[in-house]
Amino acid sequence: MVRDGYLYAAPLIAAALLLGWLTQPTWAIIPLLLTAFFLWFFRDPERTVPQEPGAVVSPADGKVTQVAPVTIGSERLTRISIFLNVFNVHVNRAPIAGVVRDVRYQRGKYLNAMNAASADQNEQNIVTMDGNGERVVFKQIAGLLARRIVFHPKVGDRLERGERVGLIKFGSRVDVLMDASARVQVKVGDRVKGGESVLAQIEARPELREKIPASGDIDQKWGTQLSGVERSR
Repeated sequence: MVRDGYLYAAPLIAAALLLGWLTQPTWAIIPLLLTAFFLWFFRDPERTVPQEPGAVVSPADGKVTQVAPVTIGSERLTRISIFLNVFNVHVNRAPIAGVVRDVRYQRGKYLNAMNAASADQNEQNIVTMDGNGERVVFKQIAGLLARRIVFHPKVGDRLERGERVGLIKFGSRVDVLMDASARVQVKVGDRVKGGESVLAQIEARPELREKIPASGDIDQKWGTQLSGVERSR
């Protein structure tokens, strides 16, 4: 259970007790139902994280809504989009084992996360990770109902594949961007589980290690331009 579940549930339980005491017990049903919903929504089940080298796991539970090539600057990448509805587990996990190289919050709109424009225009948190010659960017994108994105790690932190990193409250979207050479293992319509479902296999690229500055600043092509325009090839 994510701690936020108890923060939402506690005042609702208090309201149920107060209503039941001041009025009739039946009036306590509504806040108790809301309590049950929030405790269920913020559930945090354990997951079996794949251990094979080069595996990129899903950062979130949900439905794959897009698998598409994109070009950012001169880099050709593959983007996998995952839509989270209100019934999905909303805890987010690291897609690979590695170091957080960049974390950037971008303010924006709250379009429906199923809308393709939400990838660029919505409020979002853009995270870049490097590990074992792999580089993966994933975005926590706010949706129509989502109003808060939570991401706990800081730049320079070392994460394990499948490690919990935060959550997006209520309906939302997660995008994963990786090198175009990645062997995609999912298709549009697939249901995936955060930290457990393998989205793709990436072969290590030793040259990426040489690009990583000691200060932890992100490479320009993979970082700053992600907050700008993405276009399909």
